[in-house]
Amino acid sequence: MASKPGERRLQILQTLAEMLETPKGEKITTAALAARLACSEAALYRHFASKAQMFEGLIEFIEQSLFGVINQITAEEANGFRQIEQVVGLLLNFAQRNRGMTRVLIGDALVNENERLQSRINTLLDKLEAALKQSLRIAATQDKLKPDADFGALANLLRCYVMGRWEQYARSGFTREPLAQWPQQWPMLYFACLSQASEG
Repeated sequence: MASKPGERRLQILQTLAEMLETPKGEKITTAALAARLACSEAALYRHFASKAQMFEGLIEFIEQSLFGVINQITAEEANGFRQIEQVVGLLLNFAQRNRGMTRVLIGDALVNENERLQSRINTLLDKLEAALKQSLRIAATQDKLKPDADFGALANLLRCYVMGRWEQYARSGFTREPLAQWPQQWPMLYFACLSQASEG
């Protein structure tokens, strides 16, 4: 039975993500990907014009997955700090459940690939930081933070925390899980945010 349109494309992306889960994996080639899928390289190119386009497909999947949930969080949770806690928790959990995607997010899997891919990841990370900044602004309107708190610095701190946990996870061969110390570290981040509130 012929597969539905898009099914083979999704299968290629899933296989690429699985191949990226090898902690010290070699550079992924279309030949190796085709071999894993038991098809020809030409068959891959019927679905994607290039390997870069395959990575773009993974980045689009990451973006849709993350922002689909982030938009749901911000729509359903009114408290700004609860939004931040849930969004950061989401980012850590996504990495823990998607090892190959983690290597894409930290740029490790994009070394020697098309430069535009890293640019796309940078844009995605900037959007995540902007979402955190917006939640901090909401917290300020709820008198959790002073209006002149440095929202940009706080959002960047949260972004760097998340990226550090992602990086540690990948560099440890996926043994140091991003969520491992999250219950202890969230209060630390929360108080770091509160410390930015201006005096009186």
